[in-house]
Amino acid sequence: MNKETLIGTIAIGISAIMWGFDGVVLTPRLYNLDVGFVVFMLHLIPFVLMNAFMFRQYKLINQFNSKDILIFFGIALTGGALGTLSIVKALFLVNFQQLSVVVLLQKLQPIFAILLAAILLKEKLTRRFLFWGFLAVIAGYTLTFEFNWPAISSDKNTVLAAMYALTAALCFGSSTVFSKMGLKKYNFKTMTFYRYGFTVFLMLLYVLVTKEIHQFSQATRSNWIFFIIIGLTTGSGAIFLYYYGLRRVNAIISVIVELIFPISAIIFDYLFNDSRLSVIQWASAAIMVLSIIKINYKGKISQVILRRK
Repeated sequence: MNKETLIGTIAIGISAIMWGFDGVVLTPRLYNLDVGFVVFMLHLIPFVLMNAFMFRQYKLINQFNSKDILIFFGIALTGGALGTLSIVKALFLVNFQQLSVVVLLQKLQPIFAILLAAILLKEKLTRRFLFWGFLAVIAGYTLTFEFNWPAISSDKNTVLAAMYALTAALCFGSSTVFSKMGLKKYNFKTMTFYRYGFTVFLMLLYVLVTKEIHQFSQATRSNWIFFIIIGLTTGSGAIFLYYYGLRRVNAIISVIVELIFPISAIIFDYLFNDSRLSVIQWASAAIMVLSIIKINYKGKISQVILRRK
């Protein structure tokens, strides 16, 4: 491993740990607020910070055509608004129980990305993908419910959290495909800047319509501390660190290193919430992680992938 690859690997690893810490320790502490307002703030603060040193990106607006606007809108809608709304809702629903399961389910994202790439970008689905993708989905089920049928009456929140986590994976996978289309014309800095910008606009409309905008006055001092910490670290800080590293490593190294994200989430979930996975869940997590590696090793998804956690 040369120096550049080593630096890139370390950068991606640190960002993955930061995202694991965020999903288990930081974002769930905002549970007293409405999900929409939380998602709005989690994008607004990083975007305000970006404006301090990336304001020149506004010059590119004159170059946007209708296709560019649709791509940025698609990224913001799926990866920004709907994806983040879904994963935050999932984290809130489990009430600090098995947060790592929600994070692991989100890692099914590459399956949805490749499926959508096959539909939108006409990329061929291989038998390899179908096999490992099916195995990953089965592992995702046993990770959540083990070998039991979910009891809707008693496991309602668990079922809903799993559905929201899978919805987040679908949305983030969709964002990956839209991002791949956009990266043919714009660099990752521009894509990141306008992803956050468009998402802030969409979420502003959302909180205005739902009247969650009034939660500015209801947010506690603790809430604002967490908003600022997330904005400075696991928000804009982690995503730029991720892209800094991604420029220096190839796709398979990135995929493997990014798996530090769910692993760190499991560790943080144990340290902070005393949450433990059963033997079946550990085996399911291992199978799912292996499947994701196998899918990406021969996959055609772009090396530069725009996504949150």
